[in-house]
Order: sequence, then structure tokens, then C-alpha cells
Amino acid sequence: MVSLLDLLPLAALGALAWFWMDSLRTRELALQAARSACARVGLQLLDETVAAERTRPARNEDGQVCLRRVYRFEFSDTGDNRRPGSVVMLGRAVDLVQLAGVLEAVR
Repeated sequence: MVSLLDLLPLAALGALAWFWMDSLRTRELALQAARSACARVGLQLLDETVAAERTRPARNEDGQVCLRRVYRFEFSDTGDNRRPGSVVMLGRAVDLVQLAGVLEAVR
């Protein structure tokens, strides 16, 4: 007979696998948002990547609890410099894209 205690490690492994897969998909969406924001204002996304900086629980517009993830990236306006940018994801939705030194914050 299988006890509840025996299923606990399996449940933890399943939750870890879900978090990893969800993080990969959300990272791809954040990368698309960074690319799009840079292209929209004529900037160059450097390294073609975003890096996870923070993950914490938050509430979305509907009041549901989801993960708020902040991703950092770098862009260039001249090709000779690096400037910081960030993408804030709320669940799998883009909440905010910030480009340092650019007046426009994209929502």
C-alpha cells in the first residue's frame, strides 16, 4: 500500500518540473518582448538573451496569484555601448518593458 508520505517526493519532483518548464516558456516570452521593444524604438538587443533576476508571488489584474518575474537584458543605441533594460512578466503576460535612458516605458 502506498502512503501519502511516499507520494510527497514525487509531488515535489512534479512541482519542480512544472516550475522549470513554466520558467523556460516565460523566459522565451520575455525575450520576444525585449526584442519587440528594442525594434520598435530602433535599438539593438545585445546578446539576444534575457536573464532572470527575481521571481516572487504577485496578483494579476484579476486578483489571481501568479509569479512576477523580472528579467534583465542589455541593448545599444549606438552599437558602441551597453545600456540596461528589463522585462517584468506577470504570469505569462508582459507587464512592463523598461529601456534605461529611453523615455518610453512599454506596457
